[in-house]
Amino acid sequence: MSRSQCPRCLRPESHCLCALIPQLDSRTRVLLLQHPSEVNHALNTARLAALGLTNAELIVGEVFADLPQLLNRPGYQARLLFPADDAQTLQAYGPAAQPLLLVVPDGTWRKARKLLHLNPLLAALPRVSLGPGGVSRYRLRKAPGPGALSTLEAIVQALQTLEAPASFEPLLKPFEALIEGQIAAMGEDTYQRNHGGH
Repeated sequence: MSRSQCPRCLRPESHCLCALIPQLDSRTRVLLLQHPSEVNHALNTARLAALGLTNAELIVGEVFADLPQLLNRPGYQARLLFPADDAQTLQAYGPAAQPLLLVVPDGTWRKARKLLHLNPLLAALPRVSLGPGGVSRYRLRKAPGPGALSTLEAIVQALQTLEAPASFEPLLKPFEALIEGQIAAMGEDTYQRNHGGH
């Protein structure tokens, strides 16, 4: 017998996060392109971002046929949030700056690279990256390196930078509750043994 699921946050109804998900406006438009393997992931942070931002859209797939229309939003400049040697570090918007359409691939690094490979239009976008100093609160997954963030954390950091002094911290509330719930479910001893004291 499967547990009933909240249709909005896709969590079991007993662990629904909807009450914690804010409704935040942003000048920046966020387009999340999610690899199908992430949809049923227990910590689906891209979905939390899409639910918490009024100016965000989440599309699941590997090949995005309507990418030309998605990227060509009047009034926005499309940028891919993905590391590269020539990626520009995000800065706060100037007074007359055109807002960004921030395109965020969601998946493991391998899956995200595959999305770029399968969608040349995506790979051709100018890239932007986060400034140094991001520390992940995601204590349940070994980060591949310093500064490696979950999709949601990367979006929050990007928006905080672009739209300072606006705060997008409330987006992290359901994420933190999710992690606390996971730690509680595995038990403190197991958590400390597997994830404590990195």
